[in-house]
Amino acid sequence: MRNKIELLAPAGDLEKLKIDVLYGADAVYIGGKLFSLRSASNNFTLEEMKEGIEFAHQRKCKVYVALNVYPNDEDKDLLDQYLLDLDSLNVDAIIVSSLYIMKRAKELGCSFELHVSTQESTSNNLMIDFYKSMGATRVVLARECTLEQIKDITSKSSLEVEVFIHGAMCCSYSGRCTLSNYYTQRDANKGSCSHPCRWDYDLYKNNKLLKNKFLLGSKDLMSVSFIKSLIESGVSSLKIEGRMKSISYLAHVCKTYRKLIDDIYENKIEPLTNYIKEVEESGNRQTTSGWLKGYTDHLDLIYTFSNTPLQNYLGMIIDYDENTHLASITMKNPINKNEEIELVSFDRGNTSFIVNRIIDAKGNEVESANNTFFTYQIEIPFKVKKYEILRKKVNLTD
Repeated sequence: MRNKIELLAPAGDLEKLKIDVLYGADAVYIGGKLFSLRSASNNFTLEEMKEGIEFAHQRKCKVYVALNVYPNDEDKDLLDQYLLDLDSLNVDAIIVSSLYIMKRAKELGCSFELHVSTQESTSNNLMIDFYKSMGATRVVLARECTLEQIKDITSKSSLEVEVFIHGAMCCSYSGRCTLSNYYTQRDANKGSCSHPCRWDYDLYKNNKLLKNKFLLGSKDLMSVSFIKSLIESGVSSLKIEGRMKSISYLAHVCKTYRKLIDDIYENKIEPLTNYIKEVEESGNRQTTSGWLKGYTDHLDLIYTFSNTPLQNYLGMIIDYDENTHLASITMKNPINKNEEIELVSFDRGNTSFIVNRIIDAKGNEVESANNTFFTYQIEIPFKVKKYEILRKKVNLTD
């Protein structure tokens, strides 16, 4: 049984939407080809939106569309038709920053809900009351709110409250940054951020180059230890960041937070280290709980080194033959014969097995699946499903 609190996951394309839904999201948020703050992700055509919404709604999952840019005059001609198109697709809500977009959606009679984006940096109930007057039903709080502030806001809020629990954070206040525009003429508030906060900078003092690089980039948010408190606070939705993240990232993060939320409601929570170790398989940067724990400083927020990417994700199931026990997989990292690997399922526990056979694209039995351009078949001694993923065998307990 799904819980009262919502787990909201990101999807940069149709396949990722399906991963989110299958691995436990109660709602997903996506971007279209227009007016989205993640222009570097694939994003959705209207036809893909229609398919994704039908897939999600059949599984009792909601779909929100990010419309969180600040439009210029030249955008207005396209906006009205786009809003009407989204409404015709039965989108559940749009995520907005612009008061003009909110106003036009109401004037056009659109039936979807209006959710106020974190770009608005909402951190008090006076603003929430104002957005209610504009027709909003939910506000996404600024990431800079502490747990105590969230509790206070939620207890008085006239609207639903949504908070971020996992993923990348901006070095500026809830994304209000102009560095990208200044350095590269790519506007962060139009969806084209070049992420200059992730660059290494030389720092000079009295014209002398200091030894250490100057870093601006924030660690990733990871809130496993705060989920129970957020549920008790009355928050309506827990949001994962990452429309540009990988399938493996989405599967691991969605499944872990789904299990954690369910375990909390069913009063059977495991040691938090189990969930933390599992979510770390998603391949985060260094992590922090950010402002949730209260006042913090740059030593806690700014990452000090670049992580070496994990290579535990091996591939995804695209087909399975129950007669031959051969699963067709899309490749990400090499799989070797006689290696013990693990299946991560979306509707059961993880299962490990020994790889006994590998068949290449020409039908030959080989010792290793090691070419990411090919589809391989591997023998799996139990039934598997499309969209389940394979990873290296991981020891998640000490």
